Amino acid sequence: MSEEQSLKQKTAKGLFWGGLSSSIQQLLGLIIGIIVTRMLSRADYGMIGMLAIFSSIASILQESGFIAALAIRTKVSDKDYNAVFWFSILCSTALYGLLYLSAPLIARYYSTPELIPLSRLAFLGFFISSFGIAPRAILFRNLRVKENAIISLTALVASGIASIILAANGFAYWGLAIQSIVYVAVVVLLNWYYAKWKPSFHIDFSPIKEMFGFSSKMLITNIFIAVNNNLFSVLLGKYYSKQSVGDFSQANKWNNMGHSLITGMINGVAQPVLANVANDPQRQLAVFRKMLRFTAFISFPAMFGLSIVSKEFIVITITDKWIESAQMMQLLCIWGAFVPVNNLLSNLIVSRGRSSIFMFNTITLSLLQIITACISYPYGINIMIYLFAAINILWMFVWRFFVSREIPLTLFSMLKDIAPYFLLSATLTTTAYYMTLGISNLYLSLIIKVVFVASIYALVLWKMQSVIFLESIQFIRKKHKS
Repeated sequence: MSEEQSLKQKTAKGLFWGGLSSSIQQLLGLIIGIIVTRMLSRADYGMIGMLAIFSSIASILQESGFIAALAIRTKVSDKDYNAVFWFSILCSTALYGLLYLSAPLIARYYSTPELIPLSRLAFLGFFISSFGIAPRAILFRNLRVKENAIISLTALVASGIASIILAANGFAYWGLAIQSIVYVAVVVLLNWYYAKWKPSFHIDFSPIKEMFGFSSKMLITNIFIAVNNNLFSVLLGKYYSKQSVGDFSQANKWNNMGHSLITGMINGVAQPVLANVANDPQRQLAVFRKMLRFTAFISFPAMFGLSIVSKEFIVITITDKWIESAQMMQLLCIWGAFVPVNNLLSNLIVSRGRSSIFMFNTITLSLLQIITACISYPYGINIMIYLFAAINILWMFVWRFFVSREIPLTLFSMLKDIAPYFLLSATLTTTAYYMTLGISNLYLSLIIKVVFVASIYALVLWKMQSVIFLESIQFIRKKHKS
């Protein structure tokens, strides 16, 4: 088998397992989320939402970008993994101690004393996760997508069962914090099981110094990404009510589940595969454009579709007490449709070792969003979401500009790859939305929208003989036969 065929097979296998894992995870997450959300209040989710930014930043600091650094490293030894293992543990120990002492300050910022013990429990999650960073890097670097799928699904089931039991027994927001800890603990244990790697007490941090130039930029970048992702919860928790934070957290959770289905499928293979062909720009361009078409083929119909059924979905699944989150979810899902595309563009830059470009581009975007949020929050949550969505969608063209400096991806080529799927999805979902405006039965409205968009989308692509569509069908048939 040639190297090109081998890479193609690994990519297809990775996308298959990534897609299967993401699909099952989202389905399980949907079921668990519906059950738990029906038992908890909007304020319960608001309590956890206020702490999300601190846990996210702490997790990024203790990982420090070393997983990405190890993935693009030409040769990796046990010495490298061992250095990352001990560095992560030392870093997370110091961070947990700092956050433990800072709990009263966090509670004072939100004027919510209950956050002191809750934050100290919730922050244990990132400390536990530090023990799994080295084995996770081994699985990621070696494209062990199947194993990662099993790990994620097992952790989701275990933590989901725990959260349902705790919610049923009146643990409220404590159950959400414990659910997160259970998930992380299971992931860490299974990472060790599949990686088959053991650390050494011979600690040498010299590989950390070698990787620090790249990883430090990834670290700074990821911190700004975390700030962006949690900025709404911070502002809402300060200037609005816990219920508003809960509404946004709920809307954003379903939006994240939607676009995570696509990014989860792509992320498991994108960076390692693109790094594998980084020495051949023309070949990398061909691989990238095919990934771009596949991403657009999945992302636009899925996320636009989720946007138009947001009201039906929210009311049917978690009752009308969450109706305030339906409009937020509708707006967020339009933004979410472009997240996988932007993610793929940024992955190309990382695979080329251009962590500086990735860092400065992300920081610029983050600062722009922070300024926008600070100016617009007095005008309401929906105005903030509109502005954030517009900025992130337009930023796709900024990412494309930097990608074009690495590989010859022209603006015309990018639009040619994604426009057919965007236009078809936007036309069908808009048509379905207006077709069902007069239907008051939510179940009937949901079914008509889903069946209409899915069937016409598939029919049009089949009639147009879309290569991505036909290859996807062929691959699924082959997998079914085998």
